[in-house]
Amino acid sequence: MQKIILVGKPNVGKSSLFNRLAKRRIAITSDVSGTTRDTNKAEITIDDKKCILVDSGGLDDSSELFRNVKEKTLKEAQNSDAIIYMVDGKNFPDDEDKAMFYALLRLGIPTALVINKVDSKKDEQRAWEFDSFGAKDLFAISVTHNAGVDELSEWIYRHLKDEIKPDLDEDFDDFLETLDEEGEQNFEEKNIRVGIIGRVNVGKSSLLNALVKDARAVVSDVAGTTIDPVNETFVYEDRVIEFVDTAGIRKRGKIEGIERYALNRTESVLENTDIALLVLDISEPLTELDERIAGLASKFNLGVIIVLNKWDKSEVEFDEMKKIIKDKFKFLTYAPIISVSALGGKRVHKIYSLIFEVYKNFTQKIQTSKLNELIKEATKIHPIPREKGKSVKIYYAVQFGFAPPKIALIMNRPRALHFSYKRYLTNKLREKFELSGVPVVLIPKNRNSDSEEKDEQ
Repeated sequence: MQKIILVGKPNVGKSSLFNRLAKRRIAITSDVSGTTRDTNKAEITIDDKKCILVDSGGLDDSSELFRNVKEKTLKEAQNSDAIIYMVDGKNFPDDEDKAMFYALLRLGIPTALVINKVDSKKDEQRAWEFDSFGAKDLFAISVTHNAGVDELSEWIYRHLKDEIKPDLDEDFDDFLETLDEEGEQNFEEKNIRVGIIGRVNVGKSSLLNALVKDARAVVSDVAGTTIDPVNETFVYEDRVIEFVDTAGIRKRGKIEGIERYALNRTESVLENTDIALLVLDISEPLTELDERIAGLASKFNLGVIIVLNKWDKSEVEFDEMKKIIKDKFKFLTYAPIISVSALGGKRVHKIYSLIFEVYKNFTQKIQTSKLNELIKEATKIHPIPREKGKSVKIYYAVQFGFAPPKIALIMNRPRALHFSYKRYLTNKLREKFELSGVPVVLIPKNRNSDSEEKDEQ
């Protein structure tokens, strides 16, 4: 996967831009110069292209520690596909920044000069001083106010190669047969991997013990008892289910010592998981942390089942609680909800059938003809909005992957398909096909130029 690196002196806003482009808070940001001392990486998506974004340590020679940080940053830059060199727009250009920018240009890697903290008219006037760098690609932005970031994202997009995907213009049935041989058949035979996630002390370990009918995980009233992921295999109706009880997650400010490693290992577990059981303690009010943890399941495109634990202590009717959950976790409205009391084992057995149902949906192949019938009908009912007076058309749709279902929309103007229209198509797909508990990945894709029709005005 291609790599984009953010480079610059300390405190120019690299970590803030990193979080903005990643669309989530990953890097720690502060006013303390040199907060980032190691490279931080995240996979990000810009429209239909993915890349690795790298937040590097600041370029600083003030101490041996920071000289080592600088050396590591420059080494990382040499192995990148594009470089974003950031400067502080509150200051005037200096020779040190200019010399470093020219040194990076000599690497022969596409490099953009980004002037951050351009928050006012006065800052905009000062930003013109950076023209002296002679940068071919120059952007004045304000990460704080999210100004100019879209233009920078466009630059990144232009320097990313198209993802290697199957030739969607070939006979798709042949392609699916290939997938069937190596994929769908394996889905029917392979173990179903289920990660149990939630904040500390919601009853994840008790749920694991109830599911595998054994005291496999240590259960304690002490929050954060589980540090290392606890794996247990269980056979139900001749299918093998691999359960993993992950460490409970605290608020960021309360994570201490070894729990920081536990959080990283939780994400590693989810990278290799099919379904997440999101456990919520229903005896307490839902928190923002619950929502953030739910975002992990969304981040890794997992099947999701929401488990309302400690239901025996709830004073709210189930239907009312479902409405609360759907409102709180709008991005997981597709997830089925079940109430249990893990410690007493009540209704836990119903989770198995939900796992099978979600896994079947997670790995299903949608018939190509039926998929295109639905897309044709959906676009007829609600036509795609035109872009600058020009028509936007979906020629056809094909499913090119499983776990979860991945569907390519072959179009004349893929970048003109607004996210709200993709959401509309996703809802239509859910109405027609069995997709409970799973995300649907829609990827607009250009049709080959030699077969593309002329645009209709």
